[in-house]
Amino acid sequence: MKSGFVAILGRPNAGKSTLLNALTGEKVAIVSAKPQTTRNRIAGVVEVEAKKGVHPAAQIVFVDTPGVHKPGSQLDRRMLQEVYEALETRDVVLVLMDATRRVQLESAAESAETPRAPSLRVPSVARVGDHEPPSEDAQPSSPPLLREPEKHQRTNWASEDEFLFGLIRKLDCPVFLVLTKIDLVPKDHLLPLIDTLTRQFNFAQIIPISARKRDNLDLLVSKIVEALPKGERYYPSDQYTDQPQRFMVAELIRESILVETGEEVPYASAVVIERFEEPKPFVPRKKGAVPARPPLTRIAAAIYCERDGQKAILIGKGGAKLKEIGTGARKKIESLLGTRVFLELHVIVEPNWRESKSFVESLDWRNQMERLGVEQSTEADSEEGK
Repeated sequence: MKSGFVAILGRPNAGKSTLLNALTGEKVAIVSAKPQTTRNRIAGVVEVEAKKGVHPAAQIVFVDTPGVHKPGSQLDRRMLQEVYEALETRDVVLVLMDATRRVQLESAAESAETPRAPSLRVPSVARVGDHEPPSEDAQPSSPPLLREPEKHQRTNWASEDEFLFGLIRKLDCPVFLVLTKIDLVPKDHLLPLIDTLTRQFNFAQIIPISARKRDNLDLLVSKIVEALPKGERYYPSDQYTDQPQRFMVAELIRESILVETGEEVPYASAVVIERFEEPKPFVPRKKGAVPARPPLTRIAAAIYCERDGQKAILIGKGGAKLKEIGTGARKKIESLLGTRVFLELHVIVEPNWRESKSFVESLDWRNQMERLGVEQSTEADSEEGK
């Protein structure tokens, strides 16, 4: 048997969480179209059956990480630390790249390098300036070009990709390039894209996939098993993640916030479970009696934000928005727990929490479980002393 840890890296919106959920067959990580959805490293455990003449049985522990980007806040730095910690214990690394974005990037680069005929209409400086200032390397005497915002954006993306490649250049393990969302890219664009990326890094494997359509997922798993060392299981065969239910519930609430709100609110929001009362053990009714209703789990959670204006958005007029967030989250939590759920939410303003190291670290579920263990031990000691 083989076993090992596989770290999943990528820029924001590369499809890491979607891939993890597709591989495990469970909702292990929350997913949204907004970048920086993942804030913690999350393990998804996959049991692989042996294939005669192909590969032995294996247990793959996939570790999803926050999207790799240059840190700007304490929260960003903590997210990057999660990436570093995932790389400390890994046997294989998957670098995910959104094929649709890379194709657009390459097309923009080609267009920028292709000489263009002079335009008969030159947009005024005031009109262009309303949307984007001219590039710093533009000649003062040259009229502003409409393509400058694309060039500026391309520079930012290239810088972020270089930051990602800088993380993997010193690794001494196999690194796979996984091109995601290939179902949205014409096939004749993939080979030139693969050729370009091959020149940037000597990848052990380059595998195009579509997690949504499950294209090439079996191939990806087979290649990973080939690269893993022999070993025993790290987790029981029926366990699919290392996350406690409390954390998964908090993430489902945060996913609902991502869906229901826009602008800066999702990035300035954090969720902490304050109370999690599991239902009492089920006692079957006597034969012929009316079937019992599913058990009820009572959950109370605090949604933290940074400003009063954000709190107002989260609550909404007459509490309508908070109700929408709670309703959406409750349905997902009931599906996760298999019980009815009574969910109580309230919003707290914690000014500038993303820059508070202690607050950011308190959001880590590992720290939360450690504190919970201490509290439960203290309560038990108090009961014994009575």
